[in-house]
Amino acid sequence: MRKLLPLIGTPSGSHPGGRSALTCRFRCGDACFHEVPNTSSNEYVGDVIAGALSRRSMMRAAAVVTVAAAGAGAVGAGQAPQAAAAVPAATASDVARRKPGARGLRFAPVAPNTADAVTVPEGYRQNVVIRWGEPILRGAPAFDPEKQTAKAQAGQFGYNCDFLALLPLPGERNRQLLVANHEYTDEILMFRGYDAANPSREQVEIAWAAHGLSAVVVEEDRKTGRLTAVPRHQLNRRVTATTEFRLTGPVAGSDLVKTSADPSGTKVLGTLNNCSGGVTPWGTTLHGEENFNQYFANSSRATDKRYGIGTGASERKWERFDKRFDVAQEPNEVHRFGYVVEFDPYDPDSTPRKHTALGRFKHEAATVRLTHDGRPVVYSGDDERFDYFYKFVSSKRMKRGTSRAVREHNLSLLDEGTLYVAKLTGDSPAIEIDGTGKLPKDGEFDGSGQWIPLATATADGAVSHVDGMSAEEVFVFTRLAGDKVGATKMDRPEDIEPNPVTGKVYVALTNNSNRGVGSNAKADEANPRNANKHGHVLELTERWNRPESTKFAWSLFLVAGDPDDPATYFAGFPKDGVSPISCPDNVAFDPYGNLWISTDGAQLGSHDGLFGVATRGERRGELKQFLTVPKGAETCGPIIQDRRVLVAVQHPGEIDGASVEKPASTWPDGPGSYVRPAVVAVWRADGGDIGC
Repeated sequence: MRKLLPLIGTPSGSHPGGRSALTCRFRCGDACFHEVPNTSSNEYVGDVIAGALSRRSMMRAAAVVTVAAAGAGAVGAGQAPQAAAAVPAATASDVARRKPGARGLRFAPVAPNTADAVTVPEGYRQNVVIRWGEPILRGAPAFDPEKQTAKAQAGQFGYNCDFLALLPLPGERNRQLLVANHEYTDEILMFRGYDAANPSREQVEIAWAAHGLSAVVVEEDRKTGRLTAVPRHQLNRRVTATTEFRLTGPVAGSDLVKTSADPSGTKVLGTLNNCSGGVTPWGTTLHGEENFNQYFANSSRATDKRYGIGTGASERKWERFDKRFDVAQEPNEVHRFGYVVEFDPYDPDSTPRKHTALGRFKHEAATVRLTHDGRPVVYSGDDERFDYFYKFVSSKRMKRGTSRAVREHNLSLLDEGTLYVAKLTGDSPAIEIDGTGKLPKDGEFDGSGQWIPLATATADGAVSHVDGMSAEEVFVFTRLAGDKVGATKMDRPEDIEPNPVTGKVYVALTNNSNRGVGSNAKADEANPRNANKHGHVLELTERWNRPESTKFAWSLFLVAGDPDDPATYFAGFPKDGVSPISCPDNVAFDPYGNLWISTDGAQLGSHDGLFGVATRGERRGELKQFLTVPKGAETCGPIIQDRRVLVAVQHPGEIDGASVEKPASTWPDGPGSYVRPAVVAVWRADGGDIGC
């Protein structure tokens, strides 16, 4: 493979993590500019790998060192994977001559670029499946951004699509059911003449309707590969910030979640800031409420500060129009957000649920793997600098079938079980980990870990495993519970997903430029770099490859950045044959077990994109860029099927200074139109399988 030359440099006007100021305002409430919420003294998983990898990269002239043995075998007894024996130095061309690219990744990589378009490999085609504002419900009008109303938006596809799920529709040929998150709204790109200091009630109610979820049937044109939405289908549905939800699990009915509007503590209006999610084996979808803190105003409590909830007015000023967003007036409303939502897309009359047993934090994802006896295990990251990642192990077994009784049983699976938080330990002496990048004597960075129990929920009640906290407090103030038990601080743990082929679990850690700054926590062995602006990916192997295990091994799989930077690492694959990558965010897998990574806030001068990387075999670590997204956009929600790739193009045109009057992007409809977040499908022009 030819050497890919990255575009070096930081995008002008970028904020920490490569985001624009506009993104920071509307997506996460300027989280990177707030005081770090985690002030505990827990170990920080930070600086060491990168420096060590810099040293390791300089040694490449002598040897190629792998972090873990290539292949799918489980590591027993919590033992860390061992490094393979050193072999003579190789180049990507040497590997290519011996064998073609990994199956599923045989495409010409897209070069880094700044085109205001979705750019795909040669021989591939694409189309926009659905855009913000397209009508999906009966009676919804055609999109007219100059005359938009809340009623219209409630029947139209929402804004800023993130997580995507594509589910089968038995009996409907060439059709599938698409479910999409709508994470947040960019009011300044939605409304002409928007005054952030004085939004109107109609604008606020439109934003409420543009949040949430969409379910929409899509249909494939078998001749061309195009995927298009089917409006007014009976399964099409919108869930918004005012839809009724059921609060379930150990916190339901607690005094901590009762409000003046809901004295029972069991009914919640809406879901906010849904980021990534997952699909359950029983046919529902999971959605993580992430930066919910930004919608609430006027807090003065220490528990709220730990979640980044501000003391003054909110960015969108929703508290002016509904007192539930004013913590001073409704102190418990904020305790009803920050959970994993379960949605049944096959039942348009069902009430979505918020599962409190999975804890309350900034859930980036919720991905499921079953134990050998059929109990679901859910992995989730808390997307904040220096925060933790978690898993929940259910005590109930999934039932097979589609009857109402079976579905109701399966909808209760995530209400009983144990919530855990991760603690990682390196296998090198602490004196060898000084944060400078000096390679430990054992020649690599890896170690073991344990899942620390926080609380267990049962049908008869809940039990806390954290001294000084009740079970209800653990599930509502989960971050504080993690602080108390000494969980390992991470560099913004985002998507976490088990590989369906190998069982190994991959954790995307997007970045953290604050590590080691001032009084912030210092380095240990698991994360890569000081001033970590490019992020990295960890690979975990549960003991005996069983997801219910309380022990695991971890190793470094990828340290992102410019391949010419000695601090980068691609699972031992020769770096002259990989694409540059920065800020990994969402992850997915193709049918062959290759890891696909979407990026957010890339710091190499190119637009964000989607990348595929082999996780086993001779090509392990070979990373190739599959597409790039338009100006200002983030790549989200990747789905990799045999013959199709889907991505959500989130917040295109979200550049500092942009507005309806001064658009930074004209995607997807060209000059003279509003920039619109959308879902895009990509397929091979000849109809063949992706990457084969």
